[in-house]
Amino acid sequence: MLETSAEGPFVTGKVRLIHAAGMHARPAVKLTKLAKRFQSQVSVRASETADWINAKSVAKVMALRAPRDATIEFKAHGEDAEAAIAALIDLVATDFPDAGA
Repeated sequence: MLETSAEGPFVTGKVRLIHAAGMHARPAVKLTKLAKRFQSQVSVRASETADWINAKSVAKVMALRAPRDATIEFKAHGEDAEAAIAALIDLVATDFPDAGA
């Protein structure tokens, strides 16, 4: 979804975390590695009341401690924001598959 803020237009998306152990080290690393492939600023949060955090920081993503079935929200601002959100939602929705799997 395209929205606007003081920083300009940004893209948002939501997905349910289906990973059995929630957001622990392996999924956090995969999420941040994917986020770093994009030029856009990418943020994530685990509930509508939580603060947005940098999705490119493994430590911050792990600190989310999002449990299974939590709603993960993404927000991106930049040239490739739509692609970043689509890729991150797909990663979470498909339960963080291994590359080439």
